[in-house]
Amino acid sequence: MPGTRKLGRATDHRKAMLRGMTTYLLENGKIETTVTRAKEVRATTEKMITLAKDPSLHAKRQAMAYITKEAVVKKLFDEIAPKYTERNGGYTRIIKIGPRRGDAAEMAIIELI
Repeated sequence: MPGTRKLGRATDHRKAMLRGMTTYLLENGKIETTVTRAKEVRATTEKMITLAKDPSLHAKRQAMAYITKEAVVKKLFDEIAPKYTERNGGYTRIIKIGPRRGDAAEMAIIELI
């Protein structure tokens, strides 16, 4: 698992949260979250896109093991990965948008390029 940030969560909760956020990012194209979560999601999302550039059955099964929705895996292999065939990484962009009202956590938007 990429990254070493614990994000103030137990291991199983952290893994489930990152799987859910990665699925949501691939489904919708962008999400708003804290900067540290965005950096963790970026690592897992880029790993999934790189995996999807190889259209083998093994790669699809590996993606299905991580991504929580079957429709998102289909979209990843059919629409998202072909856009990045000529690109060697750097599939996401993180834009900082300032502090969150309430606890002043640094917020960011992570999106697919």
